[in-house]
Amino acid sequence: MLDINRIVNETKYVHDALTKKGFDVDFTPLIDMYNQRKQLIVKAEDLKKEKNQLSASVPVIKKQGGNVEEIFAKVKEMNVEISKYDEKLKELEDGIFNFIAPLPNIPDDDLLPGEKENNKVIKMFGEPRKYDFKPKDHVELCESLGLIDYDRAAKVSGRGTWFYTGLGARLEWALLNYFIDTHIADGYKFILPPHILNEESGFVAGQFPKFKQDVFWLEGVEPKKFILPTAETALVNYHRNEILKEEDLPEKLFAYTPCYRCEAGSYRTEERGMIRGYQFNKVEMFQYATEKNSKQSFEELVDKACKLVEGLGLHFRLSKLAAGDCSHSMARTYDIEVWIPSMGIYKEVSSASNANDYQARRGNIRYKDKETGKIKFCHTLNASGLATSRVLPAIVEQCQNADGSVTIPEALRKYMGGMEKIYPVK
Repeated sequence: MLDINRIVNETKYVHDALTKKGFDVDFTPLIDMYNQRKQLIVKAEDLKKEKNQLSASVPVIKKQGGNVEEIFAKVKEMNVEISKYDEKLKELEDGIFNFIAPLPNIPDDDLLPGEKENNKVIKMFGEPRKYDFKPKDHVELCESLGLIDYDRAAKVSGRGTWFYTGLGARLEWALLNYFIDTHIADGYKFILPPHILNEESGFVAGQFPKFKQDVFWLEGVEPKKFILPTAETALVNYHRNEILKEEDLPEKLFAYTPCYRCEAGSYRTEERGMIRGYQFNKVEMFQYATEKNSKQSFEELVDKACKLVEGLGLHFRLSKLAAGDCSHSMARTYDIEVWIPSMGIYKEVSSASNANDYQARRGNIRYKDKETGKIKFCHTLNASGLATSRVLPAIVEQCQNADGSVTIPEALRKYMGGMEKIYPVK
């Protein structure tokens, strides 16, 4: 949620910043409502003050033997007028809320405008592997190695889903354990959140109202509930309506969940197999930070996500997203993109993002500044650590051998019983 005071006092700045995300917003109606509300509050407070003074005079007049009926009549009229003011104030406050709620977060000043065409590669890690044999794609490899069963999943669920089978299930679980053990070693608190969330959780995360159609909703359930699209949605609501202690920040959390999303994508070659699906596994990192430590927390999350991929020995790159390619609720995002050889493209396996105080304002998540004593909004940050449905394809493609086998990254072998390679199923 954007700060109404900032919009009013820095209208041109906010307008120009949002155009970088593709939003050309006329704030005139909002500012009109804001000014009307401000004037109405003054009128209402003056009337309430006058009414209180009249009410306070009743005992004095009674003691003097005066007639208080006129005062009672006047107070009654004032109550009617005050009620009208309150109704109008509610109408204006609803109007202000409904205007601001759908607006995206303000992108950080250093971000380029536009979308993917203005994303900037910051760093490359390793180099694309050169094969002395004809490499296979991950779909063929996963089927020949007995790791994934797409056909049976399509039978029981539909396209955009898959069964992990045998060593495929073990390799998936090895990835999750590798991520989890790394985060625990780094001092992050492990969370297993509920998968079914209330509508307010989606609003606080900034996914609603704009992306309501992208999640799976439970039918016939009141109040409305949906299945989480990412653990971030649950974690950002963990401290909703709370005031945290500054000494406890940054608070570092991570969660494992399956993620459920309606927009599983198209049948394009670059989205075949496990690249985009309705359900996938992810370990999500999350931090609640102070305003002054926000940048440091972001750099830590980016570094952690990169080290996870480095630890698997995979070639990948780090990209800084343009303003329009950042998600709705984020002020900045860096993507960690792994190389998929068969496609000749990089695919995101982690997005490290800083929402600044945007989500905290929506969720009323605050902390008390030790120096000033003021109550401030937290900064919230998240990063995948990591999404497995693209890591596993990258592993089998980048680590494949001429005989059709796949070399298991060393970091995963202890979770695979010491196994070094996976061979084709005979």
